[in-house]
Amino acid sequence: HLNFLANHPFSVVFWSSLIEAAGIPFPGRVILILTPAFLATDADVVRLIIVATIGAVLGDHVPYTAGRLAGPRMLSLYCKVTLGSARCVERTLEYFRRFGAAALLLSRFSTSVRIFASACAGCGHVTYRRYLALDTLGTVVYTTLWALVGCVIGERAVVFFTTDRRRWLFLGCVALAAATLIGYRLWRRLRYGGARWSEIETVDEPCELVERGESRGGRRPA
Repeated sequence: HLNFLANHPFSVVFWSSLIEAAGIPFPGRVILILTPAFLATDADVVRLIIVATIGAVLGDHVPYTAGRLAGPRMLSLYCKVTLGSARCVERTLEYFRRFGAAALLLSRFSTSVRIFASACAGCGHVTYRRYLALDTLGTVVYTTLWALVGCVIGERAVVFFTTDRRRWLFLGCVALAAATLIGYRLWRRLRYGGARWSEIETVDEPCELVERGESRGGRRPA
């Protein structure tokens, strides 16, 4: 409810960012956009960005750790639990081969790729320090962008949803956003098939590119 968000903005943003980053369908981005409407100062917005970044980076550690500790077999199970499709795996590998280290930065802006990018980094050869630096940088850019969007439109959205007749509409929109995301993942899974272990085993080559900071052509990305 918006009242709960207004009373606990940082806690709500932290947990919603963590849950979404861990691969669980959740409208974390919507919450991040609405929250600036309840903040009083610019310093609070900066704090919001920091809190959202920490939550998202911690959430990214779920797929990273799954790949790091258990390898492709556990990663395959994780992909099934999060409704990942074979196409998501293919797109992730394309990102690694095309952009090298920059893939971990760009993946934050693609929901379907982000989870697998962290997982590939975990079961590949990417050092933890390098992974954490790239993931944090991408997350800071991502959370800053949507927090600024919230500063522009968040208050208008909150005003729209806080009338007596529209409070339930807000909950309906949140539920619809979550249902749409789940439906989209199920549709992709039916269309492209589930993420398969045989495909996930191919992550070594692109992950080696990330570790060396090289692009597909052997040059360091700008």
